[in-house]
Amino acid sequence: MANSPSILVGPSPKLELSIEQSFMEEGKSKGFQPYTMVAELIGTYFLIFIGCAAAIVNKIQPLTIVGIAIVWGLVLMAAIYALGHVSGAHFNPAVTIALAVARKFPLKHVPMYVVSQLVGATLASLTLRVLFNDQDSNNIRTIMTHYSAPTTDLEAIAWEFIITFLLMFTICGVATDHRGCKDLSGLAVGAVLLVNVIVAGPITGASMNPARSIGPAIVLGIYTKIWVFIVSPILGAMAATLVYSIVRVPKPEISGSTTKSINNHMCTQAEP
Repeated sequence: MANSPSILVGPSPKLELSIEQSFMEEGKSKGFQPYTMVAELIGTYFLIFIGCAAAIVNKIQPLTIVGIAIVWGLVLMAAIYALGHVSGAHFNPAVTIALAVARKFPLKHVPMYVVSQLVGATLASLTLRVLFNDQDSNNIRTIMTHYSAPTTDLEAIAWEFIITFLLMFTICGVATDHRGCKDLSGLAVGAVLLVNVIVAGPITGASMNPARSIGPAIVLGIYTKIWVFIVSPILGAMAATLVYSIVRVPKPEISGSTTKSINNHMCTQAEP
């Protein structure tokens, strides 16, 4: 009886999925480079310049809170897409510190990033003061983040904590999680900023960003309640990274059965 020909069947090739580096973690993968500081400075400058300019223009020609919020959301979205691949597009000390605490960003790079962000915000505020120096002095004061009665310190802290938490939680989901849709990360983060400004803008100014409050304070020499806009956003951002790390579903592993299922599906699609 003739021997039947044997067929050697090798193991199915494993399906390998490439994982792209999250844009918020650019500094972690590349290490510190001077151009990342420049990118953070430029991005923060234009974020504060355009956003705060909208608040001043609103005093001259009413834009409404919705119009101001749209400006903030759009400029952040544009800055993320323009510089996200360069520096990670933090533009916010609270974001940088929270990412470092979550080990998504090198702790040793935090001071340099924060300094760049503060310088950018201060230069933007100074530019606005020069450009609008012939306007009513009350107009330039609109770039400040502030609150007044009946809003209490505790209420202001709560507002800034909550809206910063939402902003950072969104960043964690779309920008630091490799499974997120990074192509839409700028749109998502910009949309959250827009919504937060609409809701909290009339109450606290919707800072969410220590640099956004410190820059105008330095230029105008007004530091009333500045600690609220430093401490609360940082705590809110740190809390968001902690909560996201808890609720984040573990990344599923591609097992042999899953690989076989994917291969079968691919073969089925290839059949006429």
